[in-house]
This record gives sequence, C-alpha cells and structure tokens, in this order.
Amino acid sequence: MATLRDIKRRIVGVKSTQQITKAMKMVAAARLRRAQENIINARPYSRKISEVLSHLLNIEKNFSHPLLTERKVENVAFVVVTSDRGLCGSFNMNVIRTAEDLIRDDYKKYNDEGKLELYCVGKKGLDYFKKRNYNVAGAHPGIFSRLKFEFASGLVKELTHKFINGQIDRVVVVYNEFRSIIQQKTVIEQLLPITPFAEENHEVKAAEYIYEPDKSGIINSLLPKHLNSQMWRALLESYAAELGARMTAMDMATENAKELIRNLQITYNKERQATITREIIEIVSGANALKEG
Repeated sequence: MATLRDIKRRIVGVKSTQQITKAMKMVAAARLRRAQENIINARPYSRKISEVLSHLLNIEKNFSHPLLTERKVENVAFVVVTSDRGLCGSFNMNVIRTAEDLIRDDYKKYNDEGKLELYCVGKKGLDYFKKRNYNVAGAHPGIFSRLKFEFASGLVKELTHKFINGQIDRVVVVYNEFRSIIQQKTVIEQLLPITPFAEENHEVKAAEYIYEPDKSGIINSLLPKHLNSQMWRALLESYAAELGARMTAMDMATENAKELIRNLQITYNKERQATITREIIEIVSGANALKEG
C-alpha cells in the first residue's frame, strides 16, 4: 500500500505533467491558425494549376514531354513526410505504416533489389526507416520549424533531374492531409510521371480559348509549376495535420491527467481517513488498557 507521502508526490508529478500538456496544446492551437491559413491559401492555386494543365493535356493528345513519359518502372522513389517531433498521437505511424504497406504489397521486389529510394522529410520518419536499413537517399529533418517554398522547389528539382536522367522511373509521395483538427487522412500521390486527370466539366471542355504563345509553350511552363505547387501543398497539409493531431493528443492527455489527479485525490483521502481511524483506535485501545490496569 502506497504511503500518503508517495500519493502526494505522485499527485504533484501528474499536475506538473498536466501543465506541460496544457501549454503544448495552447502552442499547437496558436500555430495551427497560421498553418490553416497557409493551406487554405495554397489549395486553390494548386487545384487550379492542375485543372488548367489537365485541360491542356486533354486537348493536346500528342504532346510529349520527359515529365509526362510513362516507362517501365525499374527504380522508384518514395517521399515520406512525417513530423520532427512526437507527442501527436498516431500521426507519424499512420504515414509510416501506409508507406511500409505500399512497399511490401506493390514495390517489394524493388526494395529487395535496392532499387527503391526513400526521401524522408521529418525526423520521425528518417529515424524509423534508417533503423530498419531502408535505402534512404534523402534526409530532411528539421525543415518544419522554418518551412519555406524554396525547400519544396529544391526537392522537386532533385527528383525531376533524376527522373529525366532515368535514375528513377516513378516518384510517390506519402503524407497526411489536413481535414480538421481531429481528422487527418493519409494520402498516396504519384508525383512523377505527371498524369492528367479526366475533366468532368463539359462546359470547360467545350469552351474555345485563344492561347498565347501556344498550347505547348504554356504546358512547358506549367509542368514545373505544377510539381512545385503539389509538393508545397503536401508539406503544408502535413504541417497543419501535425499541429491538429498534437493539439488533439495534448487535449486528451490533459483530460486524462485531470481524471488521474481526481482518482489519486480520492485514494489519498481514503488512505488519510484510514490512517486517522487507526490512530484513534490505537489511542482508545491504549486508554482502555490503562483503565483496566
């Protein structure tokens, strides 16, 4: 049975932990507002540039470009986006497990033959895959504390250079998409080669536009912009999702600490009452013994 001092010490310890989790929740909430604004601003641009590019590629059926070339897959690159810090629930493990499942189910032979490269954005994913002897070709920890568009464009430049030179034949990005504070969705997207999606808006397809200088020139200009915007959006989505997951996890930890403190306080009161009762019994028993003597 724990002594009163032990219970009191544990109550103090849990209260200290509760203060930390509450502070972390407030910090995550403050940063999340800015991250939400950034992703809300980035989504329309990313979506529209994809729509325009797909529209032009659906018109120009015979247009060819190295970034659009589908070829036999011999080498694969995975970009796995995780966080730099923990204490955000299952945020990181969801991405890591999704990437591992995809590698095991669809790309096992490439991994076994050393033809699968990993580009780990975020310390948690980097640490996980390094310990398990994956082929980590790119390590990018600590970028979310100073996240900039230049990093996204630099990573895309490195991947496109390898893709055009035939060093890799497919690039897949795995990350968490921000849905709400309490919901994140793990997403798998093919970055390279670029695949236009089918248009659903028939009015847009039927419309006639005048292109200057020409359709091919516009497509050539849009392709790198499309890749940069997709990578930048994935990083912003992941960062906002991380903050939402951490805010939720710290809120739950704070509530759990509150409940634990309440239970410990009840245990402390019961033990204290039992101690007082025992002392009273001992005093009464001693007094009776003296009277009888």
